[in-house]
Amino acid sequence: MAYRRVLESLNMLDISVIIPVYNGEKYLRACLESVLASVSPVREILLIDDGSTDGTLEIAREFPRVQCFRQDNLGASAARNLGVKAALGEWLAFMDADDLMLPGRLTAGWNYLSSRPEFDGVFGEAEQFSDPPGVFPHDSRRQQAQLPGTFMVRRSVFERTGLFTPEYRAAEFVDWVLRAQENGARFALLPELVLRRRLHAHNSGRLKPEARQDYAKVVLAALRRRRQVQESLT
Repeated sequence: MAYRRVLESLNMLDISVIIPVYNGEKYLRACLESVLASVSPVREILLIDDGSTDGTLEIAREFPRVQCFRQDNLGASAARNLGVKAALGEWLAFMDADDLMLPGRLTAGWNYLSSRPEFDGVFGEAEQFSDPPGVFPHDSRRQQAQLPGTFMVRRSVFERTGLFTPEYRAAEFVDWVLRAQENGARFALLPELVLRRRLHAHNSGRLKPEARQDYAKVVLAALRRRRQVQESLT
């Protein structure tokens, strides 16, 4: 509680921003600049380098407020898990290293959740853009999006739900959200644009052909858990 009062006196939000990255030198600087441009400062920004072989770490170290961690190339799930375990904030906000956070995202989420304690987290709206322009078909309209970069959640939800599943390389976030909801977590939908999602040739979903298999496994696992619950009630 004493630390919270210190944060409040500094007009600082008790939020840990977690950013996994792998060979992200092309887009990382813009991502970090967008996070640092938030209206209110946050407790910490944690960058988890997933075994990059390019200049990712050198770029991250240009930003004194960014804490850098490094692991072997184990995937986004393991990188996010390392960030969650290292985080000190009451609330966790996630970003992908090729996207752009919009000003006010963290403040909007903080204000919404602070006044609605019945919710454990919140999703905002996102808009997609093609990089380079016109190469990737996309819908540029803002829309509700259950993406890491639109999400803020109470850290205690991870204590009830567990961490991201390391075996998933593409669908780990969807899997975690489903498991959290099964454990009673409630997530609100904030009608505010909070993220610009970049579409490019190296997006993980495009790069990994096993992505569709991962999503299929997540759906099957959720169905199995639901069936087990139903059987336990009969």
